[in-house]
Amino acid sequence: MSLSLTTVITEFQLLGFQNLHGLKTLFFIFLLLTHIATLCANIVLPISVICNYHLHTPMYFFLSQLASSEMLFTTNIIPKLLYITLEEGITVSVSGCITQFYIFSVSTNAESIFLTVMSYDRYLAICNPLRYNAIMDFRFCLQVAIVSWAFSFISTLIVIIQICVLRFCGTNIIDHYYCDLMPLLEHSCSDVSFVKVQIFVFSIPIALFPFVFIILTYLRIALAILKIPSSTGKQKAFSTCSSHLIVVCTYYSTLITIYVIPSRGASQNLNKFLSLLYTVLTPLINPIIYTLRNKEIRSFIKNALQKKSVN
Repeated sequence: MSLSLTTVITEFQLLGFQNLHGLKTLFFIFLLLTHIATLCANIVLPISVICNYHLHTPMYFFLSQLASSEMLFTTNIIPKLLYITLEEGITVSVSGCITQFYIFSVSTNAESIFLTVMSYDRYLAICNPLRYNAIMDFRFCLQVAIVSWAFSFISTLIVIIQICVLRFCGTNIIDHYYCDLMPLLEHSCSDVSFVKVQIFVFSIPIALFPFVFIILTYLRIALAILKIPSSTGKQKAFSTCSSHLIVVCTYYSTLITIYVIPSRGASQNLNKFLSLLYTVLTPLINPIIYTLRNKEIRSFIKNALQKKSVN
């Protein structure tokens, strides 16, 4: 074997976006402003829920958890992306790369679970309203949130432990702007079959089951709405779940575009720009959707801004 294939890797080189030339500064400003707006939106939304009594409902409790996962996600990816953009590539240790992937996976898994729980919340509210308050009480919501976060951390940790014992060798170049699973496995010269089996097993409760559950839930919701006799009642029922439905469609459409649709034949730069939809734009779009479509949140933000301007 050649020396390059047997040399043990201790650090990876993330290339980021190469050959931006004169667009580098503009791209950096776009990322920075988007990151600031994302943090503000995901901080303002939970604060609005906490401070506004009318938003002390299960749906907005889980929305606050969703915003927390978005903040964890974006602060794990974007600051390093900003640095990569300025330096046109950086070097990161193997442990640092695995750590970034761990946080990335935890936040993604938590988001998937909370979107699933929120769909169940809408299902109860529309299809079984008489039992809604009895089932979705604060204790139940708190228990679900704790279990969701714990499952996200522990299930990902089991996979990460297996990745940590892998040997990495050959070229240390990762032509991306963050450490994802497949680049890590591709750079391993150890047997990764067991890791792939683990990932497949955990993908069932974390990815496949939530996706199927949400589809079936909204089919039941759609059938229930169609049975409502008045058009006003139908519109009101649909409006209670429209924001969540938009967020779910945005979340899964970007994931499918990046990870499911074959990218063979597409340039690596195109794949990286598509990844921006998920890592940069989605965390900003989600809180904006809920904010724009909720009168109580808009009113709270407006009153807070007016008080600040008066002071």
